[in-house]
Amino acid sequence: MLKHIDWLWAVLAGALLAVMVTINSGLAALTTPFTASWVVHGVGGVVAFILLVANGAVARRAGRIPAKGKAPLWSYLGGVPGAFAVALSSIAVNSELALAGGLSLLLVGQILFGLLSDQFGLFGTPQRRLNRFDLLATICVISGSALLIFAKGT
Repeated sequence: MLKHIDWLWAVLAGALLAVMVTINSGLAALTTPFTASWVVHGVGGVVAFILLVANGAVARRAGRIPAKGKAPLWSYLGGVPGAFAVALSSIAVNSELALAGGLSLLLVGQILFGLLSDQFGLFGTPQRRLNRFDLLATICVISGSALLIFAKGT
């Protein structure tokens, strides 16, 4: 079980992403998508700071030494696409796509970029050669997304 704990974390992260998009789109409907993005990143920054401090205290008590090294400049820019992703997902969810359609297209975008990143090792990710199963999985995800969006009330 512990061998596949990362799978559990990924599923949990996906569920939390869906919760975040739902809550943020509600705020965006009452304000604007960019106000909602600002709020979600501000609150997220506070929570991330609390987690950082708590993690540092736990690591010190356990005698772990933090990794040292210089991060590439681009690694500090993750908030830029994050802010746009939050704002744009709020717009999508508050449209006729609703939550399931919006999330399915978010997944399509993530899969397509993930394949591109795997192929070329973008942003320091492990490089992995794509195969026919990657293409088949992508077709299945896109087809599933199309079913969610176009099979309304049938």
